[in-house]
Order: sequence, then C-alpha cells, then structure tokens
Amino acid sequence: MNADARAKSPATCVVDGGNQLAEGPVWDPAGRALYWVDIVEGLVQRFDPVSGECGKWKLPEAVGALALRDKGGLVLALASGFALFDPATDALTRGPAPDADRTENRMNDGKCDRRGRFWAGTMNGRTGTRDGSLFRLGADLSCARVLTDIGIVNGPAWSPDDRAFYLADSRRRLIFAFDFDLANGEIANQRVFADCSHEPFEPDGATVDAEGYLWSAQWNGWRIVRYAPDGRVDRIVPMPAQRPTSCMFGGADLATLYVTTARVGLSEAELAAQPQAGGVFALDVGVRGLPAFRFAG
Repeated sequence: MNADARAKSPATCVVDGGNQLAEGPVWDPAGRALYWVDIVEGLVQRFDPVSGECGKWKLPEAVGALALRDKGGLVLALASGFALFDPATDALTRGPAPDADRTENRMNDGKCDRRGRFWAGTMNGRTGTRDGSLFRLGADLSCARVLTDIGIVNGPAWSPDDRAFYLADSRRRLIFAFDFDLANGEIANQRVFADCSHEPFEPDGATVDAEGYLWSAQWNGWRIVRYAPDGRVDRIVPMPAQRPTSCMFGGADLATLYVTTARVGLSEAELAAQPQAGGVFALDVGVRGLPAFRFAG
C-alpha cells in the first residue's frame, strides 16, 4: 500500500513523537487527554489535544499496556508483571508477576472490562512460539490465567452488550471471539472471528465502537479495518504509517479515532517514506466509540 495509503489516508498526525513502539491508547474523559505507551522505551505518555501539551514518564522496564484506575493513577502491564503507577508522584507499586517462571516472556496488550478487571497477556519475543497467556487482574490484585497457547496477545475488546470478548493472536494472524460472562469474568466457546493468516499483515490492537463494530489496527498493513459483529469486513481505512499498532476513540464526544503507530524495525529508506511513523494519528470515521473502563483496584 505505502505511497497510495499515505495519499488516501484521512489521518492527521497529532503527536509526531517518533516512538519506537507506541501502543495501547486510552482516553481519559475526566482529564480530557489521551494516554499511551512506548513499549520499547518504557514510556507512559499523555497528550492534551486542546493545549497540545505532551507529558512523559520513564518506567524502569518495558511497558505493554495501561488502564486508568478508579482510585487515581494507572494500572500497568510492565514487561515483568502488573503494577500500579501514580504519574503525579512517580510512585510505582509492583503487583503479581504471573509469568515469572517464563523468563523469555513479557507482558503485552491489556484493557479493563466493565467490572473493572484488567485483562492483559504475555508473549515470547525471542522464540516465536506460542508460550503466551491471557491473565485477569482483579481489584484485590488477585491474578488468574484464563487462556494459554497464544503467540502474541493483542487487541482485547468487548461488545457493547458484554456478551462477546475479542482477542487477537498476532503471531497466528487470527482474531478470536469468545462468549463472555460479565458477572464471573469468564470466557468460553473460542472461535475464529477474522482470519488474516494468508495476509502479509498482523491484527494488532483493537477497540469497539458504539455500534458494536470492531476496529483492528493491522501491523504492516498500512491500515485500520472495521469488522461487523459477524466478522465481515465493513471498511478499510488507509494509514500513512506501515505499522499501526492500536486504536481508541476519544475526544469530548468520543468521535475521534486515535491510532498509535511504530517505527521499530523499519529501514532508513522505509522511515524516509513515512517520517511520522511512531506518531499518534487522529481520524474522523463517522461513528462514536465507547468509553474505556477503569481498573477497580
């Protein structure tokens, strides 16, 4: 896609941050700001779209995902495990390290469900095997392993009625759907929702809009794809960066789709053709999103 995608993309770069691996955008409606991470650099970042101001906090290790907390601050999926972080004081409180016995694994993407449980998964970044798992962190910091045999956990998301849970295994290039039990936080009946296994791109981070459609950022695909609840491709939105990583609706009315991107692993020639790779982009896609849920702990 490349040059054609850049020419046709409706996206505008709002933070030309040059992140190595920007990921996990989360909109804070109270603070009217967007949070996201740079996994490689171990950064938590915050963007105020009104003032244009950006804040950065450096963590002691890679950070895969974050979510806002009911009690203030953030819950993090650090490379080594879960943690609580207060950007106001830089206080970091370590939580469970569920894959501590798998030294080649690190935590990756994560998100909160409506009951305030934080779901995040792990991946083996060295061997390319399916050593990853999906974990559920409760408000009391209890941790449960709910799914195994995953290459790279990405894109956890829920349908508006909480009856379906979505999860991508980027290594297998598949997006799965599950039945979801909101009361107990359990998943069942795993099935393939979207099959990208014969494509040159990988499904990465995702979000669900108010109409129940899944928006999937597609690594190496120069694009965001909107899937209907039945898995049908509804729309393809070209991006001016080769490696979109995740997306989240934000703004005062949740009508702006924010997209994070990466520059890690791109050659000098590839970077010259997409100089804003690693930035955060904004799009008006004509639909509204759903608010991000907060961690109850």
